[in-house]
Amino acid sequence: MRVFSTRRLRALRKAMLGVVGLTGFLVVWQLIPTLGLVNPLYLPYVTDVLARLFEQLVDLAFWRRLGSTMTSWAIGLTVATLAAVVLGTVVGLVPFLRRATHTAVEFLRPIPSVALIPLAVLLFGIQMQAALVIIIYASFWQVFVQVIYGVADVDAVARDTARSFGLTRREQLSHLVLPTTLPYLMTGLRLAAAVALILAITAEMVIGNPGLGRMIELSRSAGDAAGLYALVVVTGLLGLTVNLVFRFVERRVLHWHQSIRGEEVR
Repeated sequence: MRVFSTRRLRALRKAMLGVVGLTGFLVVWQLIPTLGLVNPLYLPYVTDVLARLFEQLVDLAFWRRLGSTMTSWAIGLTVATLAAVVLGTVVGLVPFLRRATHTAVEFLRPIPSVALIPLAVLLFGIQMQAALVIIIYASFWQVFVQVIYGVADVDAVARDTARSFGLTRREQLSHLVLPTTLPYLMTGLRLAAAVALILAITAEMVIGNPGLGRMIELSRSAGDAAGLYALVVVTGLLGLTVNLVFRFVERRVLHWHQSIRGEEVR
């Protein structure tokens, strides 16, 4: 009971510090244009931004654009994750494939996804498929590399023991490879979720697909600073929500892992 109370106090203190920090940030933001440090045309008052944010939240068109962005994000992340898990597991289980693909992976992974936008537009035009090419490419490497590391991290003694006990390949995958790889997979999935959201919005800004990115670009071209900042706040809140959701899932899936148990003890 005492440990539980201590955890609650720590969580409450952390939440209060977060509120204080956010309040301080908003106050400083309001003071900067008020004191004339920055022209309100370039940095609008926080009150104006919040008012515009409220207008967006009650606008049905805004939610349709948000739905378009999240649809691209979800489809791209799902396809990238499934492909990365399958290919990463196969490559990770075969040492020859790991060595043979190492150079290709190290060459392809650093290529900026935005550099593929002209090719995606050439292939699919101004459609969701063009954005999906960018999202899948960027997200795939986050999960693929982590899965390879996870599969390769299986303890050799444990693998030999499983073989000596006559475990089938399926049993080895479920009882040995999966528990070892799962922490790596969850880390890669959390990183891929954030990258997919960034690329979904970026692709909409550059390609012109309907979504939050397109709304940001239209606000910029129209000189609507308050609307632009309001949409930027939305994207920030969206990224925070995605991160918190995947953190929550990670904690539930890996509740048995020492890293999660160590955090709970602290």
